[in-house]
Amino acid sequence: MDRMPELHTNAGGSPVPFDPLVPYNDLPLVPPAEDLETKEVLKKCISAHRALAELKGAGQTIPNQGMLINTLVLQEARSSSEIENIVTTDDAVFQALATSGSADPAIKEVLRYREAIKDAFESVSQRPLLSTNLFVRIAQTIRENQAGIRNVPGTAIRNLRTGAIVYTPPEGEGIIRDKLRNLEEYIHNENGVDHLVKLAVVHYQFEAIHPFTDGNGRTGRIINILFLVQRGLLELPVLYLSKYIIEKKSDYYRLLREVTQSGDWESWILYMLDAIEQTALHTRRKIQAIRRLLDQTLREAKEKVPSRVYSKDLVELLFFQPYTKVQYLVEAGIAKRQTASEYLKQLERVGLLIPRPSGKEKLYLNQRLLDLLSS
Repeated sequence: MDRMPELHTNAGGSPVPFDPLVPYNDLPLVPPAEDLETKEVLKKCISAHRALAELKGAGQTIPNQGMLINTLVLQEARSSSEIENIVTTDDAVFQALATSGSADPAIKEVLRYREAIKDAFESVSQRPLLSTNLFVRIAQTIRENQAGIRNVPGTAIRNLRTGAIVYTPPEGEGIIRDKLRNLEEYIHNENGVDHLVKLAVVHYQFEAIHPFTDGNGRTGRIINILFLVQRGLLELPVLYLSKYIIEKKSDYYRLLREVTQSGDWESWILYMLDAIEQTALHTRRKIQAIRRLLDQTLREAKEKVPSRVYSKDLVELLFFQPYTKVQYLVEAGIAKRQTASEYLKQLERVGLLIPRPSGKEKLYLNQRLLDLLSS
């Protein structure tokens, strides 16, 4: 049986039924009035926190943290874009990252998302503040324009299959900014709620406010990662949450709607907690596999390439991202151009790299790393 529409209260105190065709200017402020920390939620919080702690520890085993930011962040960027039907491949994105040539529109979207994550992560690392200004900056980077908060009517969320409107977010820049100000206060207030429960509330509320004409979903997913970093639950922005959302996309949208329509916070929070736990476990396994492959490659290179070529720094550079080129060795101070070219050819000869011409540039692919990341 369908649930009855949730009744909310307008400014005059009268109950107002939720109507998907009407701008939801009566979206309740946070925190919600409901008891969010039910027995099932608190039980799930324990396992989710454990998985996050294990992921944080795994990240510390990688000698160059830039490896994880370059590889896992780019995968999160690709997957988060895929949720918005912007589809490309890991290989195409990594290759584009290593070249100076033009890329197709989907790849450009993914690379801008990666840039938005890295820029926002640096901002929060220097000043742990999640603000409306930061949200606007993230959205502007993703969309590559200077548009700010929505100030014109007409935005609505539709069912992709039927075209029916399922939700109309609040309208009016002033109303939207008031709700974002309330969200900022909720994020930074210490109100005793478990951080992961708060994250689920923050994600719902941002999606419900829907402050931009485009890029809301991707901005919201970046805010998730930033929140975990700000709260000290992660050191690096490497949680691969979009993988879980892609696999359970219909549940994601259904549960968001059920919070709006019937106030079912528990199901939504449990979904988000499971997303955090499962993706933390997945990302930890991925990091451990990268570490094992790095160690194996170090051993193979030491055995197979001349001692004048081999160095730990050189091999670690092959893991900065799957594609390497002469310029990277030069910029890292490993060798000058001619010598760097010879080093890469030596690594090719022993099978650790595969040459991949790309326009005027010559790239070298660490195929095993790409396979590992794409698996």
